[in-house]
Parts: sequence; C-alpha cells; structure tokens
Amino acid sequence: MRVYNLMNKKPINEFPFPQLTIGVMGSAGGELEAEVCRRVRRLGAAIASRGYVLITGACPGLPHEAVLGAKEAGGIVVGVSPALNLEEHVTKYRSPTRGYDAIIYTGSGLMGREIENIRSCDVVIFAGGRSGTLGEFAIAYDEAKVIGVLENTGGITQYLKEIIGMVQKETGAIVCYDDNPDRLLDQLEHIYQERILPHYTKLMESHNPDGEPDA
Repeated sequence: MRVYNLMNKKPINEFPFPQLTIGVMGSAGGELEAEVCRRVRRLGAAIASRGYVLITGACPGLPHEAVLGAKEAGGIVVGVSPALNLEEHVTKYRSPTRGYDAIIYTGSGLMGREIENIRSCDVVIFAGGRSGTLGEFAIAYDEAKVIGVLENTGGITQYLKEIIGMVQKETGAIVCYDDNPDRLLDQLEHIYQERILPHYTKLMESHNPDGEPDA
C-alpha cells in the first residue's frame, strides 16, 4: 500500500493509506466533440501523472478518453462495470477493456453500479454527461463528495450550477469548476488536503494497517 504524498507532514511510511482515487464520469455516447475528447484525455493523463488511480464506470465515450490518457501517462485504471462478468461486459454492454488494470464486476446493471462507482472515489470529476451521469452526480452530491466539473464539455455539466440551486439542499459536498484539467485538479487537491486528508490522517493514528483478526 502507498500513502498520499500531499500535505501530510508525517513520515511517508507512518500511515499506509490506499492510493488516492479520482473518478471521471461523463457521456458514454452521443455526439462527442473532438476538442472535448482531447481535453478529457488530457485530464486522464494529468490524473496519472500526479500518481493517482483513475476510476470510471468501465464504459465507452468520455470516460474511456480519460482511461486512454491515463494509460498513455503510465497510470493505474480501475473500471466498475455494470456486468456480472467479462462475458457480459463484452457481449451485453459492449464496454471497453483496453487500458484497464482491473475491472470490478458488480452485476448491478447500468444504474445499480453507480453507487459502487461513486463510493469508490475520493474525488469525482464530471465531463459532459446524460441521464446516467446526472444520477452519478446526484449520488456524489448527496454523499458530500469533493466534486469537479470540467466546464465547456456540454451535456449536463453546463446545467449543474442551476440544478444545485434548484435542489436547495446543503449536503457538505464541495463543487469546483474549471475548463482546464490541470487547474481543476489543483483546486480539488487543495480541498482534499484541507478538508479530507486531516480527518483520514487522524483515523490512521489509532488504526492497525494490517487490520484486526476476527475474535
């Protein structure tokens, strides 16, 4: 296991954390502009270059662009599939396999797997998006995630500020906006370091990193 090398002032091996996970959620189909695809691929590469693990819904479209970018940069990629197994992933959902280091098979279907997908991420970034992405955003927002919105990527992301205003619900989620992948990641890193990491570090002070055997 590796630790976060962010603002933790402790010695690097004192608290063994799992690697920081960043999800990229967005349009799996429809009309995808070439420039948007390029920017999402840049986002995936930037996530990998910072040493983070990329998580997607193991689907085509914009999330797969992030996967390809992350792998080009030598990153680690995990997909959370709606399928029961590899055969269903390929034949029923016609989902990609290129670029993944591991695929988690939930067997929960397209909508059902969204909960596992979002909960597996420390930070979630949205690009473009249709109804499925809106569902993922609702889960992330309701569960107080640190959220990034890659602006000018079309889809539901251009309406999220309005949707949040309409919801009128304070959940503790923090939402950042930028059309530049690196600047967006800078914002998200800062929030994570200030709001989440200190809590996790405190948890590690009394935690046995090898776990406790059942009695």
